[in-house]
Amino acid sequence: MSTTTFFPRSGRLAARLRLLALLFLISLSAPRAFALQGLTGVHDPSTIVKEGNRYWIFATGQGIYSMYSTDLVNWTPGPRPVFANNAIPSWIAAKVPGFTGNFWAPECIYMNGKYYLYYSCSSFGSKVSAIGLATNVTLDPTSPNYRWEDQGEVVSSNAGSSANAIDPAVFRDSNNEVWFSYGSFFGGLRILQLNATSGKPLNGTSTQQFAVANGNVEAAYLTKHAGYYYLFINRGACCQGVNSTYHILAGRSTSPTGPFLDQDGNDLNSGGGTLILNVSGRYVGPGHAGIFEENGVSYFSHHYYDGDDNGTPKLGLAKLTWTAAGWPSVTRDWVTTGRYEIKNQNSNLIWDAWGCTGVSGQMIAQGTPAGLDCQRWDITALGDGEYKITNTLGGLAADVTGCSPDAGAKLQLFAYSGAPCQRFRIDRANDGSLVLASANGNRVVEVPNASTVVGQQLGLWDYNGCACQRWSLTPVGTPLAAGAGQKLAGVRVYPVPATRAGLTIDLGQQPVSEATLVEVYDMRGQLVQRLAFPRQEVVLAVGAGLRPGLYVVQVQRASGSFTQKVSVQ
Repeated sequence: MSTTTFFPRSGRLAARLRLLALLFLISLSAPRAFALQGLTGVHDPSTIVKEGNRYWIFATGQGIYSMYSTDLVNWTPGPRPVFANNAIPSWIAAKVPGFTGNFWAPECIYMNGKYYLYYSCSSFGSKVSAIGLATNVTLDPTSPNYRWEDQGEVVSSNAGSSANAIDPAVFRDSNNEVWFSYGSFFGGLRILQLNATSGKPLNGTSTQQFAVANGNVEAAYLTKHAGYYYLFINRGACCQGVNSTYHILAGRSTSPTGPFLDQDGNDLNSGGGTLILNVSGRYVGPGHAGIFEENGVSYFSHHYYDGDDNGTPKLGLAKLTWTAAGWPSVTRDWVTTGRYEIKNQNSNLIWDAWGCTGVSGQMIAQGTPAGLDCQRWDITALGDGEYKITNTLGGLAADVTGCSPDAGAKLQLFAYSGAPCQRFRIDRANDGSLVLASANGNRVVEVPNASTVVGQQLGLWDYNGCACQRWSLTPVGTPLAAGAGQKLAGVRVYPVPATRAGLTIDLGQQPVSEATLVEVYDMRGQLVQRLAFPRQEVVLAVGAGLRPGLYVVQVQRASGSFTQKVSVQ
């Protein structure tokens, strides 16, 4: 783990301010969005809290920014900040002189019939910081009872303090004990107990604090699972867009006060941490973990910098599960690779390669379930929440006609090339239904005009929450090969960067009984090389003659696949 790649304090603060300006611009217009729908620009999101039919998060911003959703897919900015018209609580001036209202990394929890909102405020180049608390009996801004009441300081720090008072998080244990974590790379992370009623330190300023993580660390989040307490942290550099190195790690303990050890027994206080989420594809610098559970499903909230959208910070929701050994596992893949019927929630009809010929250009429409191969679809996880969808009859892929991102563009069958218009991002709505969005622009697959007519061709449209845009999957027929969607281990690609002379793929200890298919795509998703290698070959030469640029190399075998980006110079 790196403990050196971080902004100086003043640089990090300046970067946060630039992000705030960017988020303000996002709130004024609707930029390109990916995966989740709506205005998803956000930094340092709080844990999701739910009131009625609305899910809320709070985030870094002037006066404290908020967003809400009714389905965990589409997000809308709150109508006004928590502290409207820059009405900063008066106590802050004495603790953080010069503070101008850019509150950081809030956290919200429901206790005792009201919402406790913790927030942090800080200053340039120092540990002069404070965390405060505001409460409200409702999160509904239209309610006559809606009123944020500031409760003052929770904890503060100054130049001589052992830890920096930012990034609050709160955990309520099953025995009603409430634990508060906070801190930064200036002194590491601390945990202390709160009074379960007031939400303030249990014994005032004399409350014992426990050092739980050190070394370029921020954004603590405490939770509990199967008898262990898990502490999620961030290391690396935040706030640098696509150059951010933020990544999320975890350790666990039998006590909420630690020590927290990773899977190898290393203490988080000594640079330890089991990697939970790191850069992957367009998801750069994930940070600020939160966990929301509903109906047996655990959502892992975080922010990331979108590499496909100039590093814009956005809200991410991933799926959290737990390994047999009791460690958290986070994935953006909500669907397991397999063969399915895809049913519309409005019409109860299913995806159908209309005409059942399996030929290129055939439209994808909705049809009456009849158990036909042309109504069965192999959905293959490509990683990072993206999938290719191929028809069982003929093996052609779901494709947007003309690779159009436009509203009204129709779905058809076509040979798979890996182009964005043949990749679909799948998100899970709160009711368990799925939303499929084209990776080429993010419009979602729907039955046009909410038609219930058999034979209606499917198309793309802006997300509006209609049941005609919601889908469910039913596993059918013979499952895919056991290795489908599994990552090949021990594969090496070298040299990196490569030259026009080509590159070598070493399959390591992969079975010699399997043939290998290697495909090379450019960054537009166009297939530029496809090479098939017979059994026994474990050192493969590919890529000769490629022009300088960035490519994606995919290695496919019966037991799994491997993907790596490669630069050619």
